[in-house]
Amino acid sequence: MTAPSTFWQTEPHDHPEGSSTALGFWVYLMSDCLMFAVLFAAYGVLGGNLAAGPGPKDLFDLNLVAVNTAMLLLSSITYGFALLAAYQGRQRATLVWLLVTLGFGLAFLGIELTEFAHLIAEGAGPQRSAFLSAFFALVGTHGLHVAFGSIWLVTLMVQVLQKGLIAANLRRLLCLSMFWHFLDVVWIGVFTFVYLVRMI
Repeated sequence: MTAPSTFWQTEPHDHPEGSSTALGFWVYLMSDCLMFAVLFAAYGVLGGNLAAGPGPKDLFDLNLVAVNTAMLLLSSITYGFALLAAYQGRQRATLVWLLVTLGFGLAFLGIELTEFAHLIAEGAGPQRSAFLSAFFALVGTHGLHVAFGSIWLVTLMVQVLQKGLIAANLRRLLCLSMFWHFLDVVWIGVFTFVYLVRMI
């Protein structure tokens, strides 16, 4: 009679550290894609419902939005430099580029909060019309993601400072890179679909 071990393995399998991290993070990003797709669809349906209130041409300052877009695009470039430095083993350069990235991210959030405060002060809050509800939901959700990414960035900077560029930190930096660039892509969609198209 053949021993049972011939049919299946009873010894533990070798699972490289972090082997499932990238797959799990891609699954998370796909779920985020679905959420933003729903928010874009809602804006597409409700964006024309002004309830006799102000519309995009009355509210949006394209120059300010362009500056905000530049902040986020620059933050993606500097994060790319940080990741390159990390994989080259240059810890100090990695931290410097991460700090610059954080500065651009916080500048983006500051401009966005300024825009929101101005709209609300003008009586164009999310309760004013379906258009504004959809606008605040979409742009605000993206802003919350940038805020979360900034907190994650600070946490990673502390971890790199304490433990160096170990394999676990490199893996975390790569995951945050995917997240940060994903937010950049989403914002390009927001800038085009929410601001540019509605202003034409």
